[in-house]
Amino acid sequence: MQVLAYLAAALIGISLGLIGGGGSILTVPVLVYLFGTTPLLATSYSLFIVGSASLVGAINNYLKGLVSIKTALLFGLSSITTVFMTRRFIIPAIPKHIAWVGSFELTENILTMVLFAILMIWAARAMIRSGENKEEAAGKDKKLNIPKFMSYGIAIGLATGILGAGGGFLLIPALVLFVGLPMKRAIGTSLLIIALNSLIGFTGDLGHFNIDWLFLGKITAIAIAGIFIGGYLGKKIDGSKLKKGFGWFVLAMGIYIIIKELLLKK
Repeated sequence: MQVLAYLAAALIGISLGLIGGGGSILTVPVLVYLFGTTPLLATSYSLFIVGSASLVGAINNYLKGLVSIKTALLFGLSSITTVFMTRRFIIPAIPKHIAWVGSFELTENILTMVLFAILMIWAARAMIRSGENKEEAAGKDKKLNIPKFMSYGIAIGLATGILGAGGGFLLIPALVLFVGLPMKRAIGTSLLIIALNSLIGFTGDLGHFNIDWLFLGKITAIAIAGIFIGGYLGKKIDGSKLKKGFGWFVLAMGIYIIIKELLLKK
């Protein structure tokens, strides 16, 4: 089980390097089900792991000229603030016990995992659909609707803040459709936004959780190594087909989590 857990941690980085996103959606389930971390702490660890791995990917893309710093900072005005405020004030206020539904007790742990599973299903749908589209979006110059763009940033900031997921599957289409970035530039820019959102959001957790820095550093290092492996494999594998297959895997995981948390709880 321990070997499987570390292999899964590597898969997080490999998917980031291979298809530009998706791996972060696995971080919380890997931490909860394979490493035995509590769900809320897992969302905190996920912010650090995903943020660090994405930062490495963003630097790599920046050196290739595939990052729009201006777009990342503009988006970050709303998303980064939202993530930080969510982690600092909303997460600590969630009660351990939320409600009873008949004999079923809805706790913060169950709610966190069910919401995360819903996000996984949504992410899977986006990956399957994009995997079916074999043509890259060319990206055309567009007049940016700043209020709409920033409100989208708030929405992604809430998802990242509450669930610890990077949101690349939401960011990349937004950068292509709203800003007109070419696909490869959208991927690089999304990695920078994810890094800023996640790492600054993680600072909002400091003082609320007892962080096992040795464990966190170990998993982060494995995920970062996975990015380089994914980048190498990306030169040899059809990314669109892989993304579609990965999407089906994430969909199955999301359904499994809902069944496990709502139907198999004793």
